[in-house]
Amino acid sequence: MSASVSLWIAGTNLEGLNARHRNTMAAHLGIVFTELGDDFLRATLPVDSHTVQPMGVLHGGVSAMFAETLANAAASSVIDDARYDTFVQESNANHLRPGLPGLVIGTARPHHLGARSHVWGVEIADERHRLICVARCTLAIVKRTASGPR
Repeated sequence: MSASVSLWIAGTNLEGLNARHRNTMAAHLGIVFTELGDDFLRATLPVDSHTVQPMGVLHGGVSAMFAETLANAAASSVIDDARYDTFVQESNANHLRPGLPGLVIGTARPHHLGARSHVWGVEIADERHRLICVARCTLAIVKRTASGPR
């Protein structure tokens, strides 16, 4: 039996991921990174007055934003983020059932990790482990310039 190998760059941890997302939309909506497995990143999002549509269920746009946040955080954690940035180029989300008040849990796993692009799959489930949404995000890996985003 072989030992599992983590795909994350050295030093990646939950404290750092949560700190990096302070003062962003993710923090404003209550996203918290909760688990870093060998090949997945997991986070939670509250389904509350900040994230629901008028019918009282999780807004589909929030599900898509949650998926993009997870995919982007994960992609940034497998590259040299001192030299490269990640940007979502395309994403899609299939909403399978309503997200009811409580927490939803998102899990991102890589489908493809290339030098210039990544594809990440994200599953969002409720607290009873029922699938709420499945999403796929394609990210560009872009070399940072002196006048770049950061």
